[in-house]
Amino acid sequence: MEYKIILIESEEGFAASCPVLRGCHSQGATREEALDNIRHAIREWLEAAEMETEVFSISEETVTV
Repeated sequence: MEYKIILIESEEGFAASCPVLRGCHSQGATREEALDNIRHAIREWLEAAEMETEVFSISEETVTV
């Protein structure tokens, strides 16, 4: 499967997250390392979700402040 990710570069390296998988984040010293690490994190997230017996309903909404 394909997942969109967000990469943020800083002085320490790269942070990566997969917005569609809540809480799925990783990092790396280089762009390539961060991409490898987020791929691993996504696999781990999906494996953990398969083992989850409780079903959660997650919705996303926009509010005006």
